Amino acid sequence: QVQLVESGGGLVQVGGSLRLSCVLSGRTWSMYNMAWFRQAPGKGRDRVGYITTSGTTIYPDSVKGRFTISRDNAKDTVYLQMNNLKPEDTAVYYCAARRGDYASYYWGQGTQVTVSS
Repeated sequence: QVQLVESGGGLVQVGGSLRLSCVLSGRTWSMYNMAWFRQAPGKGRDRVGYITTSGTTIYPDSVKGRFTISRDNAKDTVYLQMNNLKPEDTAVYYCAARRGDYASYYWGQGTQVTVSS
């Protein structure tokens, strides 16, 4: 059973930064591709960062250049560094893990990020 626990959300002003963390337990960390998603009120869940087991990263245009996903294999942890935050980045952010590129995701419980103007 994969368990994902996020931390690091909170309230930040426009232009500020936050770093989210997510620890995976219960399975072999190195076998999982990791991702961060977000969901704003009344909207769908969108992926904002993806990192493969080999370290390849993928971002949507909406966050490219502002968000950075990384993984620390010694700590079984994935991070999302968010810089130059905007009000439209306000959402619940979810950590997710899957084996390969086509399996279903395991999900964390989510952490709230609020960007105030």
